[in-house]
Amino acid sequence: MNECLFHMVAGAPNPVAPFSHAAEVDGWVFLTGQMPTDPDDKDAPLPEGIEAQTRRVMDNLVLVLEGVGLGLEHVVSVRAFLTHFDRDYAAMNAAYKAYFEEGRLPARTCVGVTGLAVGALVEIDLIARRP
Repeated sequence: MNECLFHMVAGAPNPVAPFSHAAEVDGWVFLTGQMPTDPDDKDAPLPEGIEAQTRRVMDNLVLVLEGVGLGLEHVVSVRAFLTHFDRDYAAMNAAYKAYFEEGRLPARTCVGVTGLAVGALVEIDLIARRP
């Protein structure tokens, strides 16, 4: 096993806790869950509603992926966390699915939680694999 690399990506959102944007070992890249925060203004209000928050989270994940030389086509597994599961599940799915090529959806788990950092409605993390 190779040494683990810890990545902090310039231009990605400021961490809301003590973590690296991604950790990598043996070609596997584990992205920390992203919040719907503005990467250019950590004090900006969160987007309104689950669709807008999901898009911001996915855009933030793309920033981190690009920062380590990868894209969504390299994602193999995703975990999504929702604070209002019954209310937001369908709308989150619609916004999320638009980011992936038809027929190339990663494995995924989605769970309801009682709360997320910064009062977010959604948080998503993922695992990617280098080709």
